[in-house]
Amino acid sequence: MRPVSSRHVSLRSGVYADSVRLMQVSRDVGARDGVTAVLVAMATPLNLELATGMGLAPDEPASPEQLLVAIAAADDAALAAAVAAVEAALAERQRSTASAQTVPARTVGAGLDALSEDGPALAIVSVPGPYAVAEAADAIAAGQSVLVFSDGVPVEHEVALKRAAHDAGVLVMGPDCGTAIVSGLALGFANVVRRGPVGLVAASGTGAQQVSCLLDMAGVGVSHVLGVGGRDLSEAVGGLATLDALAALDADPATERVLLVSKPPAPSVAARVAEVAGTLSVPVRSAALSAETPDLTAAVEALLGDLGVAVPAWPSRPGADEQARPGAVLKGLYSGGTLADEAMLLAAPVLGDVRSNTPLRPELDLGTDLAASGHVVVDFGDDALTVGRAHPMIDPTLRLEAIDRLAASGEPAVLLLDVVLGYGADPDPAGALVPALAAARARTTLPVVVALIGTEADPQGWSRQADALATAGAHVFASNAQATRHALDLLGAVR
Repeated sequence: MRPVSSRHVSLRSGVYADSVRLMQVSRDVGARDGVTAVLVAMATPLNLELATGMGLAPDEPASPEQLLVAIAAADDAALAAAVAAVEAALAERQRSTASAQTVPARTVGAGLDALSEDGPALAIVSVPGPYAVAEAADAIAAGQSVLVFSDGVPVEHEVALKRAAHDAGVLVMGPDCGTAIVSGLALGFANVVRRGPVGLVAASGTGAQQVSCLLDMAGVGVSHVLGVGGRDLSEAVGGLATLDALAALDADPATERVLLVSKPPAPSVAARVAEVAGTLSVPVRSAALSAETPDLTAAVEALLGDLGVAVPAWPSRPGADEQARPGAVLKGLYSGGTLADEAMLLAAPVLGDVRSNTPLRPELDLGTDLAASGHVVVDFGDDALTVGRAHPMIDPTLRLEAIDRLAASGEPAVLLLDVVLGYGADPDPAGALVPALAAARARTTLPVVVALIGTEADPQGWSRQADALATAGAHVFASNAQATRHALDLLGAVR
């Protein structure tokens, strides 16, 4: 805990702001002279834990509906200026909302009512999870497909929405659908990829990004990427949206092949989807992860073979010249859940048990001990770690702190990371990650391997990011599977 001479901690009720906006306020105020720590965020348990670690815990009980403003500064003058800056930023948001020329629609239904008949055929819902079902239901009732970006939606609401959408002849993408591309329009966290003949149905956001980026690197484009939400292939949901998305792509003249991308699905649901896929006119190949098929890159390469396209050498950058570290452990710190699953599926047969907050087996659950010893893979994008916070592809704070803790622990390790580029993501992820890696490697021997997911056309630029990370000593791969195998090689593991 850093020493401070002046502090301000307050809780405010009846105030809500988007987590990305609050992150920007925290960053801007934190860059002011004399400010040593700042956290402006909704008072969720995770954010309260962060505030406590900064020595800025509130003195009274807090609830997630309250806004936490916690600032530490070197002196009273710097503190007063920082508090004033927060107040000005929050007031500016209120003024910009109030000064709009037209009062905006307050619901999806009202917004759709105001549109002409030839208006959009897709609505996007991004509100706190408990309120998402009403907005999505409005869109379905109006005959619109809907992308539900919101997480935290109860599974029974998801099932009800998807059944209603099927009956209405539209599609629900989500909940927790972070990535989609519809007729060339990128939505959420998506990459700049070329148009082409391959349609993706994805119960996975970063998995869809990995696959679409590799296809782009091979010169093959996508027609659509239809995200269906990470729970769609669970027993509880039963693949409702996946089956509707497959039917939609089968009817699409621009789609010649379909690839199904997913975290490990429920076996019975996977069997049902495979049965239906076999009846379609468009060929469907599965890239659903499992112990038997743990490699998204291999699935892309098989699809390229179907298309008669040569498999390229996937881009990479060499890092520091380091020897294998037998006896060290794997520390995977991921922002993408599917990429984390892929890493665990590839590593577990070689290393044995790999613990995680999103484990492959329940008995390997980390619980809240994200800094546990041994082989560990953490998904920082899991819903439990994003309540009241921006996704780690936007806000790297939690992962940067984990890297610092790992270096301080002295545990011999190989660090495996994903860095995901594209729309919506951090505009310069290497800019924050490189100093953290340099500081960690200055304290301890720490080989670093990075799966860099993106394209040259992305706003961040694959090569620019790769070169910066490699200069910091990281081994960089466009393929998460290749990155994981290189990390295993650095561990001296026999594959």
